[in-house]
Order: sequence, then structure tokens, then C-alpha cells
Amino acid sequence: MNYIKYTTFVLSILSITVLSSCKKDMSMKMNEPRNIHGIVGFQRTFNDMNDAHLAVAQKYGITPIESTEEAEKMKDQLTELIPNEHFAMDSLTHSIPFLVPRAYNLLDELGTIFIDSLSNKGLNPNQIVVTSVLRTKDDVKRLRKGNGNASLNSAHFYGTTFDVAYARFKKVEDPDGRPMQDVSQDTLKLVLAEVLYDMQKNKKCYIKYEVKQGCFHITAR
Repeated sequence: MNYIKYTTFVLSILSITVLSSCKKDMSMKMNEPRNIHGIVGFQRTFNDMNDAHLAVAQKYGITPIESTEEAEKMKDQLTELIPNEHFAMDSLTHSIPFLVPRAYNLLDELGTIFIDSLSNKGLNPNQIVVTSVLRTKDDVKRLRKGNGNASLNSAHFYGTTFDVAYARFKKVEDPDGRPMQDVSQDTLKLVLAEVLYDMQKNKKCYIKYEVKQGCFHITAR
């Protein structure tokens, strides 16, 4: 009997270990989907090269500017970003909150569809977080002091391009103060990727999945 009990105990432990391992594997796969809504790996699906981003940026964007003061004088060409119900913004330490109208409209549409998509899936609302927008030449000079890889030939110079975090979102709290269930980061990332995939497929933008920066780099077409 003791042998049988011991064997049963060992088998139970093994079952728990295997189940835990399977759950961990599934969690890891969530970070790099094999085929979800047409997305075959984030890096493979969102891999539009800098040349493509630059070409449309130079076509539809502004002439690169030196400073924030210049941007503030270009109200006829640039729309200022102000956080709203559709998107949140990071501190923007190396860029300024301006985009050309077509890029601003794309960002606002992205934020709107993302929230609607969460609602349609029965998930609580979260906002996308904008991490980088228009960069002046002064911004890039400062950025290169800490990051030698910062491009001097970036689409961010033209006001057509913005970055959206895929690892950070802003939870929308219930206005009545009722507790809202959290949505996992992996799930939010996948929903965002689905929305972006549709936009990319419909030729609304070019998208690059940036691993080190933790963002989707997006240029309006």
C-alpha cells in the first residue's frame, strides 16, 4: 500500500509539473503568435523597412525643423496632440506632440478602433500609449548622446510618424468608481496587433515592430 501511495503521489507531482510547463509555453506563444488573424509573428508581419517609411514621410510630411519653436509657428501644417479618450501619451522626452493632419487622424482612428475592439471582445477599455512623435533636429542630437543608433534620417522628422507602445497601456477606470477587471498585457498587445494588421493590409500605414524600443513604429500613408 505504501508503494502504491508513493507512486500515486509521484504521478500527481509529475502531472502538476507538466500542466504548469504547458501553461508557461502557451504564455510564451502569446508573445509571438504563429497565426492569429493573419499575423505570423510580430517581426515578420510588421516589417516595413525604413526606406518605405521615409518615402511617404517625405511625400506627405513637413520639411524637417530645428526646434520646438519652429513647430509652434506651423499651426497650418501641424496638429498638436492632446491626450483624449482615444489615446494616452508618454512624457515625450525626445520628441514634441505634433503630427501632420493625416497622421493625427490615423492615430485617433487607431485609438478609437482599439477601444471598440476590446469592447466587442467583452474586455475592459484600455488606451494605447504614444511614446514618440515629431522629432526636431535638436531632439535627435540629444537622443544620439544616449543612443548612438538614433537615426539622422528618421521618418519622425516629417510629422507623419508616431510610435505606440506594445508593452504599456493605460487602463480606463470606471467613472462611477466600480472596480474594473484587468486585461493582460499579452491580450492587449494581440488586440492592438489585429487592429494594426487591418490598417497595414488596407494600406493606411507602414509599420515596423521595434523590439528594443518596445513599440510599433507607424507612418501614415
